[in-house]
Amino acid sequence: MSTFLITFAMFVVVIAAMAVGYIFQKKMVSGSCGGLGAVGIEKVCNCPEPCDARKKREAKAAARAERLAEWNKDRIV
Repeated sequence: MSTFLITFAMFVVVIAAMAVGYIFQKKMVSGSCGGLGAVGIEKVCNCPEPCDARKKREAKAAARAERLAEWNKDRIV
């Protein structure tokens, strides 16, 4: 049991040291390769026109947001 506790304590110390170092550097978290922007892709779906299923999902979300906005407006007045 003492081996487990010593190992756990060492992991906690190492993680705490990494956290303190990160906090003092004041850097933003970023991927190791720069993400999709590094290869010239500006969005997850690099299609010029979204597919029909995505258009339906976006229209449904917009309609839901509009209904919610109207409901909130009626509740405030």
